[in-house]
Amino acid sequence: MLWIVALFGVFLLGVPIAFGLGIISLVGLVGTQLPLQVVVQQMYGGVSNFAFIAIPLFILAGNLMAVGGISRRITDFSEALVGHWPGGLGMVVIVSSMIFAAVTGSAIAAAAAIGALLIQPMLDKGYSKNYAAALVATSGSIGPIIPPSIPLVVYGVIVGSSIAKLFMGGVIPGLLMGLSLMIANWMISKKRGYIGRPVKASFKEVRQGFMDAILALLMPLIIVGGIILGIFTPTESAAIAVAYALLLGGIVYRELTWKSIKSAFIDAAITTGVILTVLMTARLFIWFMTVKMIPQTVAQALLQVVHSQWGALMVVNIILLIAGTFIDTTSAITIFVPLFLPLVKAFNIDLIHFGLVVAVNLTIGMCTPPLGVCLFVTCGIANTTLREMFYDLVLLLIPLLVVLFMITYIPGLVTWVPNYLGL
Repeated sequence: MLWIVALFGVFLLGVPIAFGLGIISLVGLVGTQLPLQVVVQQMYGGVSNFAFIAIPLFILAGNLMAVGGISRRITDFSEALVGHWPGGLGMVVIVSSMIFAAVTGSAIAAAAAIGALLIQPMLDKGYSKNYAAALVATSGSIGPIIPPSIPLVVYGVIVGSSIAKLFMGGVIPGLLMGLSLMIANWMISKKRGYIGRPVKASFKEVRQGFMDAILALLMPLIIVGGIILGIFTPTESAAIAVAYALLLGGIVYRELTWKSIKSAFIDAAITTGVILTVLMTARLFIWFMTVKMIPQTVAQALLQVVHSQWGALMVVNIILLIAGTFIDTTSAITIFVPLFLPLVKAFNIDLIHFGLVVAVNLTIGMCTPPLGVCLFVTCGIANTTLREMFYDLVLLLIPLLVVLFMITYIPGLVTWVPNYLGL
């Protein structure tokens, strides 16, 4: 336990998480009889898994969608469908985020793309900048839940679970998150007078919007459908997403330029570099914890006070919700999942169910201060601050927490789809 306390002490000093994981592991290994070349071996092993190829590819696909006209067509179609409802543009944000999530698997990509397109129109329609920023950020949290999902790829590699089953396990939780935000947006908009478009879109307008967006809407169907039918693996689906985004944006819509493609590749490379650096040092730290028997020690300590599966899941939720406020998703998964695995196995908790509980907890953390990365993205676009938007953010976090409670204690919401599909 001393090493876990030391790790968080290093984080609080402002040391980057990747370096903190490496420093604690190295200090812990000094004085042992283990050869230090094992450090290099473990760090290399942390990124040498083929499944991790999906991470840069899904990030790149999201970047290409944002600059290639795909996300704009998705939002236009969403506006034709739900723009006339109370809080119409807010509904468009949520529906667009759900569709966008079915391609990229990234909360940050969803928040950035949808925010750039819709925050200013929301402000023009009378929405407060604080509410607009909070809604886009919380809607972006659906990104890593509806398949595909970058956090679930990382989780699946760590625990050795089927990534395809994890992806399908996120379908119902992701839809519930979107539905809960739509209900909250409807209630808030009715109270504040955020109205939708004055006239419901005609069938002709909806059809036109659908025709304009049909190729973009086929993208998630190709990705998810191909995985379900066994045509390609989740990793291969990421490559298909990139190729499809390039084809649509560059040849069909003709909105991709060489400059925007270069920028998309550079941004994807930078983001991937950060994630892989964390995965390398996290693998070293996981190995160090195993050598020191830390997960078993933590499990034994928790088993002294937790005596049921219900209680174990409650403890996991509390710890992850707190951790998610100041640790990024990838780091939190690589630190806490190995710690909790002995406890999970002791209470016979399904690993697919547990994976979605972890993912929903940590994606809520992506729009929770002080390290909610989605908040920083939307605050910059809306020109507001975390302090100013805090009240609106709390209102929108409540429905997400309700969904978290539901999937935690109703495992069938996660396991039914993959079981039904026979995965």
